[in-house]
Amino acid sequence: MTHSNTSPDVEATAALPPGTTILQVLPAMANGGVERGTIEIARAIVQAGGRALVASAGGPNVARLTRVGAEHIDLPLDSKKPWTILANRHRLRALIGREKVSLVHARSRAPAWSAGPAARASGVPFVTTYHGSYNEGSWFKKRYNRIMVSADRVIAISTFIAGLIRQRYGTPDDSVRIIHRGADLDIFRPSAVGAGRLIELQRAWGIQEDTRVILLPARLTRWKGQGVLIAAFAELAGRRDVSDLVVVLAGDDEGRADYLRELERLCRQLGLSSRQVVFAGQCNDMPAAMMLADIVVSASIEPEAFGRTMAEAAAMGKPIIASAIGAAPEIVIPGQTGWLVPPGVVSALADALEKALSLTATERAELASLAQQRVKKLFSVDAMCEKTLSVYRELLL
Repeated sequence: MTHSNTSPDVEATAALPPGTTILQVLPAMANGGVERGTIEIARAIVQAGGRALVASAGGPNVARLTRVGAEHIDLPLDSKKPWTILANRHRLRALIGREKVSLVHARSRAPAWSAGPAARASGVPFVTTYHGSYNEGSWFKKRYNRIMVSADRVIAISTFIAGLIRQRYGTPDDSVRIIHRGADLDIFRPSAVGAGRLIELQRAWGIQEDTRVILLPARLTRWKGQGVLIAAFAELAGRRDVSDLVVVLAGDDEGRADYLRELERLCRQLGLSSRQVVFAGQCNDMPAAMMLADIVVSASIEPEAFGRTMAEAAAMGKPIIASAIGAAPEIVIPGQTGWLVPPGVVSALADALEKALSLTATERAELASLAQQRVKKLFSVDAMCEKTLSVYRELLL
């Protein structure tokens, strides 16, 4: 049994059926990949002639959502309390009836426990997006996670996730659609990044114009592998002159001050200065960050469900070094668009850094061209939206 790689092909301009209202539900409109995807799909719904509703507990991205023509409904869908989930079922069922919702799309587990029963009771199709590998350490967790495959269609964000669904639940093949998350090619486009943005970022990071940048764009959390990259850079420093290089860790610690201090201690222990390893914090201009980078690294020691930053780096034509787990092998072609290394193996990452740094200008240009072609075909926001709307049409026509 194999999973279909995508939903059926569809023209990008194909409209939704007249009078279609799609309701997406998620915990909150915070700053993350799920929220970005929600906004992108909402915009696509509106552009296809539908009405886009989003229910969540609110957050900083509600304004962005409404700017694309969607409507937001405040509900406490971020709560995992059983009585709140039950109350949300009744609220969502009333909402579905009142707003004549045609289809419900849940993007997280707690909201799905409310939205699934509400959709079924209302007789409308129910879709989920399985965004992560989700811990299955107990009977309760397995039961809690199962709601994400209890739908008319289950969208898996990578082949890796589709395999996980098949292994755990034996979900029928014809109900799963693999739809990779997308890079916004209007934003992640080298020609769209002006020199002023690059200069501003160089100043913020305190790096010189001729310095070569090794970028790891991820929040500061242990499984993202910042410590592995620091150790690999120290090993590289023992092999060659690294005075023209800097490692930039671009990501917020999100309150993990102890982990940040641990990484700073590791730098000191390995003899790396603050000029060699920059803790940049939250970066609000990731296209410019990737434009500055000579190499983009994903050093995760646990599987990435997709790894959107890898697709964004490829869109910018940058060599990628990634851990050979999760969905990374779906994005990176070893030796052609980057390198895959065993997770957590410092020497292997150092070897890959050496190879990437030794690329000639011609080799870098060839790599960039191939990477950008693959992203445009497989990993763009347009492709993601087109395939998601195709899933909706399957259930509505």
